[in-house]
Amino acid sequence: MDYSIRKISIGSDYKNEAMHYSVGQSVYGGHEISCILQDSNDSSYYIYIKKGDEVMPWKQFNSNMTISVEYNLEY
Repeated sequence: MDYSIRKISIGSDYKNEAMHYSVGQSVYGGHEISCILQDSNDSSYYIYIKKGDEVMPWKQFNSNMTISVEYNLEY
């Protein structure tokens, strides 16, 4: 199954110290988070950002980190 990821949180203390990244969030000098993808081969998560028509990889998190994922619940 393929699920659309809406938000990813990195860190063991979700409420106080985790970093939260959401699709559509403004980041890094006027860029916007375009999508968050999971690589099923190595269980890594990738965050892509866009500015104008250009989309580029921005961050990668591996399965050794504490990760919480929220999926897009559009039906």
